[in-house]
Amino acid sequence: MYPLVSELAADGVPVTVTCRVLKLARQPYYRWLAAPVTRHDLDEAYLANVLFDAHRDDPEFGHRLLADEAALAGLSACDRRVWRICRDNRWWSVFGKARGKNGKKPGPAAHDDLVRRQFRADAPNRLWLWDITEHPTAEGKLYLCAIKDVYSGRIVGYSISDRMKSRIAVNALVSAVQRRGDVAGCIVHSDRGSQFRSRKVLRELTRHDLAGSMGQVASAGDNAAMESFFSLLQKNVLDRRRWATREDLRLAIIIWIERTYHRRRRQARLGRLTPIEYETINTPQVALAA
Repeated sequence: MYPLVSELAADGVPVTVTCRVLKLARQPYYRWLAAPVTRHDLDEAYLANVLFDAHRDDPEFGHRLLADEAALAGLSACDRRVWRICRDNRWWSVFGKARGKNGKKPGPAAHDDLVRRQFRADAPNRLWLWDITEHPTAEGKLYLCAIKDVYSGRIVGYSISDRMKSRIAVNALVSAVQRRGDVAGCIVHSDRGSQFRSRKVLRELTRHDLAGSMGQVASAGDNAAMESFFSLLQKNVLDRRRWATREDLRLAIIIWIERTYHRRRRQARLGRLTPIEYETINTPQVALAA
């Protein structure tokens, strides 16, 4: 909530008024304003970076051996802390990977990994990422399938449903194709979820001459750029309050994507431009078609 207080203060709304309306204490806000990133967060990030490098070099290492490697790099941590970081990022040893939910393992990939964590594109409609996230409401879970163009970070297609079936992935892909026009040859990268391996999705990819791509099992980094978008959505919309109905949450997601993320949230990698501004300046014909 604190970034919202800062935005409103920049627009002339007093901090005292905003904090009173949002039921926030001012002192914690000012402490956050002085240091948005705490020392603990930095230490955690440095440690996670060392652990990832060690895991990439030796995938057979468990969390205890990774902790030893981190200690050699000058970052000592207890085994429990290292285990928690590895668990959250799903960096499992190849000899003992965690079981999937209900003991089920993802099926075989329908496509090879054409991306290999190289999340870069020099033009629109060259590389899309898609994934599905969920969030509970008082009426039950709501599912969002979104497709992101790596070039500008724009969400080019999405679908929201109360059921996580292959149809939600198909609808998201159809909306992206309708919005972007000529997308032949575009790589569409996902994880190995059953929705993305369905026959309906494969037919839709073939129909529009799209190239499918899938990451490895239990490897969040293979679709990290899409996970970063869902993380923003989680912080800015999903976790801000309890949602009574699916319709309330659906409207909040759409408003945040179309108004805030596309048109107000500036990204450092885009030169402090929003996705819409970046596409308008660099590829105006694509922006107009969208």
